Amino acid sequence: MAIAAAIAVSVAAAVAAAQPSVQPWTEAVVSVRDLDRASELFLRDGGWRVTGKGAVDRSELAYWRLPDRASGQFMRICAPQANTGCIRFIRFSGVAQHPVRLAARPWDTGGIFSLMLRTTNLQIVFDRALAKGWWAETPIYAFEFGGSKLKNVVLTGPDGFNVALYERSFPVFTEYPLGLMGPAFNSMRMVNDQRISVAFYRDKLGFSQAFDSDYVDPAPGPNNFSIPQNYATKIIRRASAMHPVASGSGRIELMQFVGFTGRDLSADAVAPNLGILSVRFPVSNMKSYRQTLAARAVPLVQSGSSVKIAGLGNADIVAIRDPDGNLSEFFGVRP
Repeated sequence: MAIAAAIAVSVAAAVAAAQPSVQPWTEAVVSVRDLDRASELFLRDGGWRVTGKGAVDRSELAYWRLPDRASGQFMRICAPQANTGCIRFIRFSGVAQHPVRLAARPWDTGGIFSLMLRTTNLQIVFDRALAKGWWAETPIYAFEFGGSKLKNVVLTGPDGFNVALYERSFPVFTEYPLGLMGPAFNSMRMVNDQRISVAFYRDKLGFSQAFDSDYVDPAPGPNNFSIPQNYATKIIRRASAMHPVASGSGRIELMQFVGFTGRDLSADAVAPNLGILSVRFPVSNMKSYRQTLAARAVPLVQSGSSVKIAGLGNADIVAIRDPDGNLSEFFGVRP
């Protein structure tokens, strides 16, 4: 009986090891024209650190389906005491570029809208960002959501990439050290139909919901998405956060502005265009996860079996598009 039990445990362990395990995303890929300018606010004011920089390997450029004449330089930065929620800035050269979300409004779909970070003092970061030439979607906005008291502002940085900063006054945030700019914990994608998008991440990618909520402002007035003030109490923001495992980081948030129809910018959401291109999820068993995606009829828009990505390793990596054309990447590191 003991031998049989040991065999059963061994078989169960082997089966569990063979199952793919997707973890929260560890880095966002952002295409910019100037690495130093794009990273300055994070490094000088947020206390972030450089974890790698140099030339983009030819195998990664080929994975992005860029021509032979293309080249690239990257800078990877992470928040203090953090190895997730990092940003990989890439400066592509030798190819034409334009912003992914050129002159976009929040309710325009296609292309990742923002990376979401927490802060202990939103006003200081806001003032310093504006002094460095960043802009803002709106002034700082105070609101309550899910029992929390929050302040929020969406900052627009060089080349049009957005950073949504949140300060939580109640309850006090204690999950990990923040400082002026904590690690990116979420990425927001504007969608045409939130329920269809939720079903895609749940049924196709195997994610679960962190929360699902409808929100309207309690009174007409300024808000954090520039909705006309007389519509702030009428337009529902239908939001859901999805994650591969229960975690306070590495999420994807899906938001629909019910009643607003925006432009579809998904055709431009591809390298080497400027802005947030993707977020990257590590996977424990990429071979098995590839099989899972194939079985669920998820097309791969990019795929590489041996892509050298500095700071990640020799990666087996794929990229998929959600129903609104936003990219997500999944990778496993080869020995």
